[in-house]
Amino acid sequence: MEQPLEWGRRYLMVRPDHFRIDYVINPYMSTHDQPDLALALKQWESLRQAIVDAGGTVEVLDQREDSPDMVYAMNLGLATADGRAMLSHMRFEPRRKESLSAADWFTGNGFRLERTGGEGVGAHLESGDAFVFGDSLVVGYGPRTEIEALKQLATEWNIRVRGLHIAHEGMYHLDLPFCPVDSTHAMVYPPAFDAASQAELSGIVPDPIVLTDEEAFAFSGNSIVVGETIIMPACSPRLHEIFTGLGLRVVVLDLSEFHKGGGSARCLTNPLDFPLTPITSPGGELILPA
Repeated sequence: MEQPLEWGRRYLMVRPDHFRIDYVINPYMSTHDQPDLALALKQWESLRQAIVDAGGTVEVLDQREDSPDMVYAMNLGLATADGRAMLSHMRFEPRRKESLSAADWFTGNGFRLERTGGEGVGAHLESGDAFVFGDSLVVGYGPRTEIEALKQLATEWNIRVRGLHIAHEGMYHLDLPFCPVDSTHAMVYPPAFDAASQAELSGIVPDPIVLTDEEAFAFSGNSIVVGETIIMPACSPRLHEIFTGLGLRVVVLDLSEFHKGGGSARCLTNPLDFPLTPITSPGGELILPA
């Protein structure tokens, strides 16, 4: 295995006490296919326990009764190991109430809170579109996050941001077609991106693990790595062989109730320990697909 990821040991999760499908904002949702809440709670707890068993820690934020999608904690905000947090500015109005509770949690737990556009009235940013990988913050834009937010992240945090244009309706956040595995490997699903971004992937990921259609739409890319364990909602025999060959322990969990809302393991977990180091160039650097 290459060097393990520097992050992914500390997570924020939201217990699904009020999880339901009240509206449709992605292709997986249907108000006619409601989750079984008792089963969802059991599946959520199995994920929390798997993280702890792998050596990670989990902090839990209470779910707002008026925010049924809040269980997908990955989108609450972008948090760093040195105590900064960029609050998400959701594209869809029904999800924006989540940010009220997230803001209180971040500030109450020692994070210095920031917002795109200064007061959260600027470009849309959804943190499910952002991952630290290599020397950069890789950010997907298009369906949910606006390109202006990438410019603000680079400038305000003085970091290198590499953008990927998501062009597939079913891969509406970067956490579906892109999953860092270790220092050089990441699962990627190229059809999620436009042609220029597909070409850019080779410069971002030295050792891509290219997902098949079946693997991608089983939410395999929506997995998390905790130390030397990868926790997945689905793992084909091919992927299992790859990951065990990299020295990872593979844990597969049934998270099917959460697939009804369009998310899985990654969507349910917000890493609080992204290592983001400022670069020497004042104002940061934004690299977009040519």
